[in-house]
Amino acid sequence: MATAMQSNYAVLGQQAGALRVIFESLPVAVMVADADGSMIFCNPMAEKILNMNAAANNSESPTIQGWYLPDQVTLLSPDQLPLVRAVRGERVTDELIFISGAEASRRANSHGAWIRVNGWPLRDPEGQVYGGVIMFHDFTEGRKALQTLGLLSRVVEQTADNVILTDRNGIIQYVNPAFEATTGYNKEEALGRTPRLLKSGLHDAEFYRELWQRLQAGRACQGMIINRKKNGELYWAQQAITPIRDEWGHLTHFVSVLRDITELRKKQEQEFQLQLARDVQQQFYASAPSAAGLDIGASAHPAYETGGDYFDFVTMSDGSLVIAVGDVEGHGFGSALVMALTRAYVRSFVAMGLALDEVLAQVNRMLFKDLKNGRFVTLALARITKDDHCLSFASAGHVSGFLLTPDRQTIPLESTGPPLGLFAESKFERREETILETGQTLVLMTDGAAESAAPDGAEFGCEGVLACVRERCAQSAQSIAEEIYASARNFVNYEPQADDITSVVIKVTG
Repeated sequence: MATAMQSNYAVLGQQAGALRVIFESLPVAVMVADADGSMIFCNPMAEKILNMNAAANNSESPTIQGWYLPDQVTLLSPDQLPLVRAVRGERVTDELIFISGAEASRRANSHGAWIRVNGWPLRDPEGQVYGGVIMFHDFTEGRKALQTLGLLSRVVEQTADNVILTDRNGIIQYVNPAFEATTGYNKEEALGRTPRLLKSGLHDAEFYRELWQRLQAGRACQGMIINRKKNGELYWAQQAITPIRDEWGHLTHFVSVLRDITELRKKQEQEFQLQLARDVQQQFYASAPSAAGLDIGASAHPAYETGGDYFDFVTMSDGSLVIAVGDVEGHGFGSALVMALTRAYVRSFVAMGLALDEVLAQVNRMLFKDLKNGRFVTLALARITKDDHCLSFASAGHVSGFLLTPDRQTIPLESTGPPLGLFAESKFERREETILETGQTLVLMTDGAAESAAPDGAEFGCEGVLACVRERCAQSAQSIAEEIYASARNFVNYEPQADDITSVVIKVTG
């Protein structure tokens, strides 16, 4: 009998030893306590995670301190510790706990560590609790990964770009809120379908075939595509599609990121057209010609990319020089087109040798047919003969020009008829011819400089323009023309320019 009992004890001892070896070799932490709460086993992994001395805790109450709820602020009381709860007969299931203090002070993360804990009571065959066990693992890196994953998820959810995830067969698995906002399709309408629901019909079958073939080969694709929204509206999208592979290199998904660039394309197209128009318009500004006894300068500064102001110099067959300064009602691209049209008409009728008043009458008839919605053009024309510098002048509703004499007198050149394009048969008068004398200065301009308003509402005015000319009478005509613009801009403290500013200055030198 004694021999049999000794044999049974030996077997139990061998089993206990084997179990200890197994628990000590587990890659998870194990801690066991008896019914009194005294710790009877703590494997090396638990010691490593908690940095505690198991020998110091054997046969004693667990001295685990610095265990916190996930808020990292609320400290667990002794009776809330997982091992104590297990001894009480409670079940602990996958609880997240933050450990700090002595247990974590020597860890790479000096602020503490995160663990996930499971625990349960140990019961005898009659169901009586005779101890408890907890098992846990270091979740510090795992929590960081989850936080990163959560952050990435929020980025995808909140990004303004459309994000579509499909499986390898092109079936939509996920769309973000930006996709719903852009396309008009909600998530439920998109999931389970393919991106073909956005097909615009403007790309041929070969386009989609090559795209799909490239993706199936595992190659990324990017470019512009025209899609169609749920309401039928077309939109341009900048799209990048990236194949996703698993750890074995097998193609599993495709992620597509699209950005609606419809407004950007419209803006780029408008900017291109405006720049083209400005380049063309700049060519219309004729350089100041050379004329015996005359110093001629001109300056034009549109308020926008293109403007409605213009100036021109046209030499007639008899050698006379015709100067035109005009202002189209409004600003921008439309006004620039009317300006170009007006310039062409003026040049055509001047080339026919018509008098200035007749030129205005003919241009008026043409513009009356062309312009709509009450649009109009103001235009001043001056003619200076070649040999005797005889000046004639006519104006269609344009701001006054001025002839400045050496003795500081100012002779206004006022309008002699209504603006062009308003009435079919408008009449215009031609101012009596005047022989220009040495030292006189002719100033023709649009209203942009005179009407430049300072922040307090005061205007630069015609007097500001004339004062600028008088103060710089010794300078060249070109310098004076540029100074008119600079002085007007300085007067308004360089506030955004509200109107085109154009001026022509002609000094009689002999």
